[in-house]
Amino acid sequence: MQKTVRSTLFSEEQIERRVGELAKAISDDYRDKGNVVLIGILKGSFIFLADLSRKLDIDRTVEFIAVSSYHGATSGAVRMIMDVRGDIAGRHVLIVEDIVDTGNTLKYLIQILKSRNPASLKTCALLHKAEATVADVPIDYVGFPIGDEWVVGYGLDYDEFGRTLPYIGVIDPD
Repeated sequence: MQKTVRSTLFSEEQIERRVGELAKAISDDYRDKGNVVLIGILKGSFIFLADLSRKLDIDRTVEFIAVSSYHGATSGAVRMIMDVRGDIAGRHVLIVEDIVDTGNTLKYLIQILKSRNPASLKTCALLHKAEATVADVPIDYVGFPIGDEWVVGYGLDYDEFGRTLPYIGVIDPD
């Protein structure tokens, strides 16, 4: 079945403006903390992480981690596919996620990364589906709250559909 975007939820301009606001807040909070490790969750966060990182005016390092929790429209058990390469012990860490839906992926990652003794661990999500969140997870920086709808674009996908769209759009997953 051919997928189509039903409507635009956030335009390129809205996203760019909000990412700039998040970058300012993060830069202000980490200004005197030294090098911050940004850990992007693949694949979905790669565009958001790249734009956010370029707008930060603090010293930072970029790492990636990959987990799997979705198979089409079904959320499944979270499992690690690729781990970060560097040691995060004693370092300030910011997890950068594309979307927090149930919160299970973020909860899983927080547990794993906390066990590695970072100096601090915070989270940043471009999108948050609060009404769908079942796990009790802190989200320190949120780009946009959204309803319980399927979205694609700006790194987000539905079975790889829509990931490279420059905006965020709503689709019907059926």
